Parts: sequence; C-alpha cells; structure tokens
Amino acid sequence: MANLIEIRWHGRGGQGSKTASILLGKVAAKTGKNIQAFPEYGPERMGAPVLAYNRISDEPIFVHCQVTEPSIVVVLDPTLLEVVDVTEGVSADGTIVVNTEIEANKIKEKLGFKGGVYTVDAYGISTEEIGAPFPNTPMLGALIKATDLLGFDEFVVEVENEFKKKFAHKPEVVEGNINSMKRAYQEVKQ
Repeated sequence: MANLIEIRWHGRGGQGSKTASILLGKVAAKTGKNIQAFPEYGPERMGAPVLAYNRISDEPIFVHCQVTEPSIVVVLDPTLLEVVDVTEGVSADGTIVVNTEIEANKIKEKLGFKGGVYTVDAYGISTEEIGAPFPNTPMLGALIKATDLLGFDEFVVEVENEFKKKFAHKPEVVEGNINSMKRAYQEVKQ
C-alpha cells in the first residue's frame, strides 16, 4: 500500500493522545479514507508514557498491529524526548511534530533526525484558549499544517461537529478547542 500513512502519537496518560488519534481517524473517515485509530497501553496511569496510532489510506487496510515504521510522529509531551526514542522506526524523510517552546532546528539537532521537524507551544496555546494545558487539540492543528494530511478548513468543520456532540452543553469548550487548533495551525514552525 504505497499510499498508506502511519502515525505514532507519544503522550502521557491524560494528555489526550488516544483522543487525538481517534478524532483524526473519525475525520479522515468522513473524507472517504480508510482508517485505523487505536491506543497501546496496559496498566499505565495518569502521567505514564502512552502510545496511540493511526493508519490512513485510500485503499483498504489489512495490517492490524502497532505502527513500527511511522511516516509521522506526534509528541504531546516534550519531556518524553528525554525518555523515549521518538525517532525509532521513522524514515529519514519522515515528519516529527513536537509540543515545545524550543525552536524546531534545536529539536532536530537534539534528535539527530534528518527529516522534517516541526514545533509548536501546544501547552501555551491550550492554556490561553481552553484554560488548561491540554496539548492534543492544538497538536492536531500543527499536524495538519506540517503534513497537509487533510484539508484544514474541512478538518476544522468536522472536528467542531465532533466536539459539539461531546460538549453540546459547554459551547465554550468547543470554541476553545477549535481556537487552539487554529492557532497551532498558524503558529507551528519548522
């Protein structure tokens, strides 16, 4: 499957890596893509490192296992760069998107990675827009900008629809998440 895109999400329990991967999968499916979106975890608790995955393709997806050679990696917590090899299995032309205030070229150098590295201050953005440091929604915006995986305008509409289902009684939560995603899309840097 030449058009298969595999994504690995690195986060900590409670940061929303599972939610982000599922949301990305739902939206991609609505655009006609074949998708997989799933977490990998065991007895982890809040704050423990967790993984989530996506596969997105125009063709049916027949593989059913963890993603070991992703073309895209999203890192929700910058402290994971010290404890996990986020570059493992990523091809030299892959893309890594990191939640950090540090410039992308410094992260690229730190990781010794040849591909594209993008950074965005998802904690800062979400704290300002949502009122709490939830990096998953801003990281979705940064991911879309860094990869052109899906059209952003259509993506925003579908994500907003999903949030309205979940937070119908809290329109401020919907607005804050959409604003954080839009800001990250604008503020992500390579």
